[in-house]
Amino acid sequence: MKLFVCQACGNVLYFENRACERCGHRIAFLPEKETMSAIEADGAAWRILADKGESRMLCRNAEYDACNWLTDAADTTGYCRACRHNGTVPNLSDPAQLAGWRELEVAKHRLFYSLIRWKLPLQSRQDNPEHGLIFNFLADDPHSGEKVMTGHDNGLITIALTEADDIERERRRLEMGEPYRTLLGHFRHEVGHYFWDVLVRDGGKLDQCRAVFGDDSVDYGQALQRHYAEGPPPDWQQNYVSAYATTHPWEDFAETWAHYLHIVDTLEMAAEFGMEVRPKIDRGGELTARIRFNPYEARDVEALVNAWLPFTFAMNSVNRAMGLRDLYPFILSSAVVGKLGFIHDLVRDVAKPGKP
Repeated sequence: MKLFVCQACGNVLYFENRACERCGHRIAFLPEKETMSAIEADGAAWRILADKGESRMLCRNAEYDACNWLTDAADTTGYCRACRHNGTVPNLSDPAQLAGWRELEVAKHRLFYSLIRWKLPLQSRQDNPEHGLIFNFLADDPHSGEKVMTGHDNGLITIALTEADDIERERRRLEMGEPYRTLLGHFRHEVGHYFWDVLVRDGGKLDQCRAVFGDDSVDYGQALQRHYAEGPPPDWQQNYVSAYATTHPWEDFAETWAHYLHIVDTLEMAAEFGMEVRPKIDRGGELTARIRFNPYEARDVEALVNAWLPFTFAMNSVNRAMGLRDLYPFILSSAVVGKLGFIHDLVRDVAKPGKP
């Protein structure tokens, strides 16, 4: 994620800003330029200061304060590039469900920022009725007691609204024995399943992927039952980024995909602040890193990991000094770095110049 600048007054802006705190201009995200822009009312539309005064419409979900993106110039749906992938949304007349949906949208828009930066193929159900990417945000049924399960099925990603409840999400984290559980993590993981379909299965990379992550033809249901009955193998950290990744090659891929997005997006933010890690006692330079590069353009995964490890060592230490959990409570073994390298190459291949 980047920092942005208000075109009206030069103030620093953040991705979720709706207005400039200095000059009061309304702020919106312009996806095709990957930037935030000050905007001014122009009849029913908005004049974009970052695009030579061109006028554009705000996404229809801005009405609910759930989106601050502008629509594309040729858009006919009224929705931005991120919100056109919405299927079912909660009951917006319910204040609690509306508040929860807004939290989900914050995470979803950060996800789409990354997907757009990489120029990954994104089709909605309108584009591809069979396998377009679509999100259903569902609330538990208070009458039947039926609980919504977050998951992916052939392009349909279901996110349980209850995950927007911090207390409930923490309860589930503790119950599942997870070191980390966030809304953004859910989005990044589930979209990993979608891109396994698009880039691996349908992209001619199945054999290469199986060589790295294992045979995905193993029965998924049985693998899931075994995982919950027996737990991960004792030496799982030597080969997997998380305990859940040991469940099945599909989950290993999705977990690794999510961590790759964590790493790239966080390093971009660190680079925007010009962060440098240089411990005084680190004479060998193993914990030293200057984060000055664009991680979305990194040539190899080693460049990312060489910056990521010193950065997270430092941030974990800072968090502990505040009595907080580690920012990044995971170990990147050489096997995991190899898997991250597969994701890196997969994404870079799609983003190569000349690719459609």
